[in-house]
Amino acid sequence: MERAAVFDVDGTLVDTNHLHVTAWWEALRQAGHRVPMHAVHRAVGLGSGDLLAHLLGEDRDRGRDGEISAAHKTLYGQFFDRLPPLPDAGRLLRRLHEDGWAVVLATSAGGSELAALRRAIDADDAITATASADDVSEGKPAPDPVEHALELAGAPADHSVFVGDTVWDMRAGARAGVRRVGVLCGGIPRADLVAAGAEMIYDDPAHLLAALPESPFA
Repeated sequence: MERAAVFDVDGTLVDTNHLHVTAWWEALRQAGHRVPMHAVHRAVGLGSGDLLAHLLGEDRDRGRDGEISAAHKTLYGQFFDRLPPLPDAGRLLRRLHEDGWAVVLATSAGGSELAALRRAIDADDAITATASADDVSEGKPAPDPVEHALELAGAPADHSVFVGDTVWDMRAGARAGVRRVGVLCGGIPRADLVAAGAEMIYDDPAHLLAALPESPFA
């Protein structure tokens, strides 16, 4: 029976959360919104529409959502040629692949952004599939991205593990019925990840790789 190792990407495998914070903050500022960076940081991991709803409210002028999202995409795109992988991200995916796990990325990124992230990780040989937010009707914290990843891997939830760095990841994993592993490298406090459903928490991919024999991947 297949077993899936499902990974969020931003903040989990690639050190991009604060780049997203800066890009969203500037895009919002250009549109006349003053949103504290710490609030933007807590919203990273949501799809763009959900992120704007979370930060600006449901009564915002939704007609400007596309403009703000496009500005974020342009600002963030400046970093595509130098996105930094987190320590041992590629080695972790290869090790799990060698151990018989189907490695699937579950991310809101697509197109050139996803290509840049995969170049940063540099482990395409270990990645079975990618579940993009474009492939599902709802993004995290809905279970849809994780469930789609399991479908791509052909693996049941009770044989799978989801690794992420945000509360949205942990909630999505819990709703999908998979085991949840949190990492702290995205900047979200341990207590918040635990409250959202993380079963075990590691500092970053390197820490998880070193602790695999005692992890949910054992």
